Amino acid sequence: MTNVSSRVARGLTAAADLPDTDFDDEAEEIAAVGPDVAFTTIDWTAHAGDADGKVGAEVIQTLVKRLPNAPGVYRMMNAAGDVLYVGKARSLKKRVTQYAQGRFHTNRIGRMVRETATMEFVVTRTEIEALLLEANLIKRLRPRFNVLMRDDKSFPYILITGDHHAPGIYKHRGARSRKGDYFGPFASAQAVGRTINSLQRAFLLRSCTDSFFENRTRPCLLYQIKRCAGPCTGEISHGAYAELVEEAKGFLSGRSQKVKTEMSSAMQEAAEALDFERAAIFRDRLAALSHVQSHQGINTQVVEEADVFAIHQEGGQVCIQVFFFRTGQNWGNRAYFPKADPALEASAVLGSFLAQFYDDKPTPRMILLSHAVDEQDLLAEALSARAGRKVAVSVPQRGEKRDLADHALQNAREALGRRLAETSTQARLLAGFAETFGLDKPPVRIEVYDNSHIMGTNAVGAMIVAGPEGFVKNQYRKFNIRSTDITPGDDFGMMREVMERRFSRLLKEHGDDAPGEAEDDDTPGSGFPAWPDVILIDGGQGQMSAVRKILSDLDVEDRVVAIGVAKGQDREAGRERFFAQGKPSFTLPVRDPVLYFVQRLRDEAHRFAIGSHRARRKKEMIKSPLDEIAGVGPGRKRALLLHFGTAKAVSRAAIEDLMTVDGISESVARTVYNHFHER
Repeated sequence: MTNVSSRVARGLTAAADLPDTDFDDEAEEIAAVGPDVAFTTIDWTAHAGDADGKVGAEVIQTLVKRLPNAPGVYRMMNAAGDVLYVGKARSLKKRVTQYAQGRFHTNRIGRMVRETATMEFVVTRTEIEALLLEANLIKRLRPRFNVLMRDDKSFPYILITGDHHAPGIYKHRGARSRKGDYFGPFASAQAVGRTINSLQRAFLLRSCTDSFFENRTRPCLLYQIKRCAGPCTGEISHGAYAELVEEAKGFLSGRSQKVKTEMSSAMQEAAEALDFERAAIFRDRLAALSHVQSHQGINTQVVEEADVFAIHQEGGQVCIQVFFFRTGQNWGNRAYFPKADPALEASAVLGSFLAQFYDDKPTPRMILLSHAVDEQDLLAEALSARAGRKVAVSVPQRGEKRDLADHALQNAREALGRRLAETSTQARLLAGFAETFGLDKPPVRIEVYDNSHIMGTNAVGAMIVAGPEGFVKNQYRKFNIRSTDITPGDDFGMMREVMERRFSRLLKEHGDDAPGEAEDDDTPGSGFPAWPDVILIDGGQGQMSAVRKILSDLDVEDRVVAIGVAKGQDREAGRERFFAQGKPSFTLPVRDPVLYFVQRLRDEAHRFAIGSHRARRKKEMIKSPLDEIAGVGPGRKRALLLHFGTAKAVSRAAIEDLMTVDGISESVARTVYNHFHER
């Protein structure tokens, strides 16, 4: 099979006469599907000149005439070029013809068609390739009318490295770029951390960095507390340490019973030989393995490797619960709350979710579902093609597998119940907030600002965001204070800079948006609003005067309600004083729910600001003088430090000494020397 780039070139040849196609973007999208996807790209926007001014079913009727009766993916876009919907079809012509007829089963589809101004199509070789490409494009473009995953964080894994003579065990998240064996996924970083701690007690594998390992002259504390075998200083031979590594891999690969049996036999042999100290070591290791397995929750005897999905719909919202089983052990679960039209059936939501879920994740050998999904056999075939082995997708009807699906469904039902209760509580709090501060309606987006610094050093401004569903952490922002005109410790000046930067950019990027209103707010998948209804400032009258002047200068004072929250007498919680435009300052009753709500917002802003400040301060503390030298990147910096030991020693080195370092030429040596000897 030829490589992706050559197939891209061949695929685009058929459309070479179409002037407006963005071939680079198309190639990137297709290449992400997999190594064996052949395709042809068709950009019908280039042929739709006779459809100018038409929208909805009329423009679709114009475009459908030249569509092939072949599998592929289609994109529906509005007049502004925003992608409304991505879909796949066994026959593009038949599927798009249904939209052109103007008869729709749901309001969602009718609205989607009415807003469509143009469409683009990608013809694939098979329907499987169309399904994989559809999932890739949905995650990349996030169309408003598709089912969207809200939480797309990567899962953590356990990594046992394979690029060092003494492999280490680490928590890993992200691309698998480092050589080694990966075990997972785990539902949370905490689960990985607990498992690694127990595995260190059981197998005594190191968890230090390679540079730390190379520079040890005596064992570290982990060796002293029996969490490491001490390979760095030769406390264990390479062969014996390699045996520990293989035992750990065997345990994580599902051979846990075999590993425990062998360890138990070794303990018995040591005891019979009256080597009680060695027997105690095996006893402690066995106890650690039992601790790992006891913390896996519900384990299973019939499922070696599987993911279990269950979906529950209630109150217009959806929860999908996922359980991960590897090596016969439950490695945790995670709840997802995808955005979907309430009119969609559970089977349609779950099917779309599964295709997106495995777009960038390894697929297990078995997937168990609480509900049958649309085109289940096609999904199994597509996942098998991506994984390179058979993947079974089924809805168990009886036995332990059915119990696992029911257990996941129960967790989905309870998780959605908790979310609905939290949403209801949040709605009441926002309504009370609006009444307390005289707003026309409950706010959709609240922004809270705070500063953090130590005597003006490493100053950071922070913004947190809250809405109807609680804190919206992907909207949080931090502002490294850049101005050199601000007197150290000048909170007014720092807040002024934060406000100017925040609202200047907001005007530039979303100047025409209505404050606090998401675009097409009743549309599934609509985005969170960019403009705030309310901004809360941690400060009193002085801070508010500075903020209102900035808002007035930017001509946005009428678009945003600014409220100041001053700390109470003796900085005591419950005695906060509020400053709002057009009314005297006031306090709230100590047990007022709105007061608790505002305190929680302020505390979250304070936490985020302090965390950002500490991160910046830590980065500044460990900053190396070599970081400031132009032409000295990470590789050369590492070579210099390994050769000379410290940055101070590098600063004292002569040009001839610097040139003896691998990768340091005469010109680079002179650059380094001149940096430290400017005089």
